[in-house]
Amino acid sequence: MIPFKTCPVCNGEIIEKEVEKLLRGGENTASIMVKTEVCLHCGERLYSPEIIKKFDEIRLKLKSGDVKDFEPSGQFFRVAS
Repeated sequence: MIPFKTCPVCNGEIIEKEVEKLLRGGENTASIMVKTEVCLHCGERLYSPEIIKKFDEIRLKLKSGDVKDFEPSGQFFRVAS
Protein backbone atom coordinates (compact mmCIF):
# COMPACT_ATOMS: atom_id res chain seq x y z
CA MET A 1 0.00 0.00 0.00
CA ILE A 2 1.37 3.39 -1.00
CA PRO A 3 0.60 5.96 1.74
CA PHE A 4 1.18 8.96 -0.57
CA LYS A 5 -0.53 9.53 -3.91
CA THR A 6 2.32 11.84 -4.98
CA CYS A 7 5.81 12.61 -3.71
CA PRO A 8 5.77 14.97 -0.68
CA VAL A 9 8.98 16.59 -1.98
CA CYS A 10 8.19 17.30 -5.65
CA ASN A 11 4.65 15.97 -6.31
CA GLY A 12 6.07 13.33 -8.68
CA GLU A 13 4.57 9.89 -9.22
CA ILE A 14 5.27 7.29 -6.50
CA ILE A 15 5.79 3.58 -7.21
CA GLU A 16 6.72 0.62 -5.02
CA LYS A 17 10.18 -0.67 -5.85
CA GLU A 18 12.90 -2.90 -4.40
CA VAL A 19 16.01 -0.84 -3.64
CA GLU A 20 19.43 -1.37 -2.09
CA LYS A 21 20.17 0.63 1.06
CA LEU A 22 23.71 1.01 2.41
CA LEU A 23 23.95 1.34 6.18
CA ARG A 24 26.98 2.42 8.19
CA GLY A 25 27.77 1.83 11.84
CA GLY A 26 31.19 2.69 13.21
CA GLU A 27 33.74 1.43 10.69
CA ASN A 28 31.37 -1.19 9.24
CA THR A 29 28.99 -1.01 6.28
CA ALA A 30 26.13 -3.32 5.29
CA SER A 31 23.79 -3.49 2.32
CA ILE A 32 20.15 -4.58 2.47
CA MET A 33 17.47 -4.91 -0.21
CA VAL A 34 14.06 -3.53 0.84
CA LYS A 35 10.73 -2.71 -0.80
CA THR A 36 9.81 0.94 -0.47
CA GLU A 37 8.02 3.74 -2.26
CA VAL A 38 10.19 5.73 -4.69
CA CYS A 39 9.42 8.93 -6.58
CA LEU A 40 9.89 8.52 -10.33
CA HIS A 41 10.74 12.23 -10.70
CA CYS A 42 13.22 13.08 -7.91
CA GLY A 43 14.13 9.63 -6.56
CA GLU A 44 12.98 10.36 -2.99
CA ARG A 45 12.56 7.14 -1.00
CA LEU A 46 9.71 6.85 1.50
CA TYR A 47 10.54 4.12 4.03
CA SER A 48 7.93 2.66 6.38
CA PRO A 49 8.45 2.99 10.17
CA GLU A 50 9.14 -0.78 10.32
CA ILE A 51 11.92 -0.53 7.75
CA ILE A 52 13.46 2.48 9.53
CA LYS A 53 13.44 0.49 12.80
CA LYS A 54 15.23 -2.38 11.02
CA PHE A 55 17.84 0.09 9.68
CA ASP A 56 18.46 1.38 13.22
CA GLU A 57 18.90 -2.18 14.55
CA ILE A 58 21.41 -2.99 11.80
CA ARG A 59 23.36 0.24 12.42
CA LEU A 60 23.64 -0.58 16.14
CA LYS A 61 24.93 -4.08 15.34
CA LEU A 62 27.45 -2.68 12.87
CA LYS A 63 28.68 -0.10 15.39
CA SER A 64 29.11 -2.71 18.15
CA GLY A 65 30.72 -5.24 15.79
CA ASP A 66 27.92 -7.78 16.37
CA VAL A 67 27.91 -8.96 12.75
CA LYS A 68 27.83 -12.75 13.28
CA ASP A 69 24.38 -12.97 11.61
CA PHE A 70 25.49 -10.94 8.57
CA GLU A 71 26.77 -12.53 5.37
CA PRO A 72 30.21 -11.26 4.28
CA SER A 73 30.19 -9.68 0.84
CA GLY A 74 33.64 -8.75 -0.44
CA GLN A 75 35.94 -6.18 1.13
CA PHE A 76 36.00 -2.42 1.39
CA PHE A 77 39.16 -0.40 0.70
CA ARG A 78 39.97 3.24 1.33
CA VAL A 79 42.43 4.83 -1.09
CA ALA A 80 44.59 7.70 0.14
CA SER A 81 44.58 10.70 -2.16
